[in-house]
Amino acid sequence: MLNRFSLGKVYARNEEKDSLMPNYSGSRPRYPHKKIKARLVLFAAFGLALLACLAGVAVFFTDEPDGRPPEPANPDTPVLRELGPQEAYPQGPLPAGLLFDRLHLEKKSRRLTAFADGRPVRVYLVALGANPLGPKQAEGDKRTPEGLYRIADKDPDSAYYKSLGVSYPNERDRERSAARNSPPGGNIKIHGLGAEFAKVGQAHRITDWTYGSIALTNPEMEELFTRTDVGTPIEISP
Repeated sequence: MLNRFSLGKVYARNEEKDSLMPNYSGSRPRYPHKKIKARLVLFAAFGLALLACLAGVAVFFTDEPDGRPPEPANPDTPVLRELGPQEAYPQGPLPAGLLFDRLHLEKKSRRLTAFADGRPVRVYLVALGANPLGPKQAEGDKRTPEGLYRIADKDPDSAYYKSLGVSYPNERDRERSAARNSPPGGNIKIHGLGAEFAKVGQAHRITDWTYGSIALTNPEMEELFTRTDVGTPIEISP
C-alpha cells in the first residue's frame, strides 16, 4: 500500500527520467541511419537481380557462347553458298571457237569450273542430286557421283533442254556397288531445265533436286554444250 512518502519517490524518479530524456515521447525512438542502410541493401539486391536477368537473356540469344560458331542441327546438311557476280557465270565473252578441255565439279560449293589451256575460264553454279553427300553407291540413291570421268555423249534433244553424259560408273564405282550387292545405276547427265521449269532460271539452285545429275540454267547449258566435246575429262570432288 502506497503512502504519501512512497508516491513522492515515484514522482521524483519520473522527474529525474524526464530531465535525462527531455524529448522522450513515450514511443520507441527512431534511427534514421538504419532506415538509409536498409534502403541501400534493397537497392543492391535489386541491382544484382537485374544483372542476373540480363546475363541470362544474353546467354539465351548469343549464337557463340564459347567463341566457336554454332553447329548446325544436322552436321550433314549441306549449306548452299551463292557466289558473287564476279565469280559466277557469266564473266564476259569468250573467244570464238574456244573449247573447254577440262571440267571440275566441286560438290560442296556447287561450282562447276570449265578450263581452257589449263586455266579456269567459266564458273557455273549448279544443283545436284537430292541426296548430295558422299559418292553415288547404288541405283536410285539420288547421289551425284564422285571421281574421275569423261563426257561420254551429247544430246541436243534432251528433255532437260540439252545434256552432256558423264561416264559413270567407272571401275571403282562398280566395285563399290558390287560390295553392297546392288546395281550402280547410271544415266548421270549435265543438263539444263525442262520446258516447264525453264522460267525458274537461277532460282532452281535454291535446293538440290535432281536424281544424281548436275543441273544448270538453259543459257549456261547452251554455252557449256557448245564448247565441250565428247571425251573431255571431268573431275567430281566432294
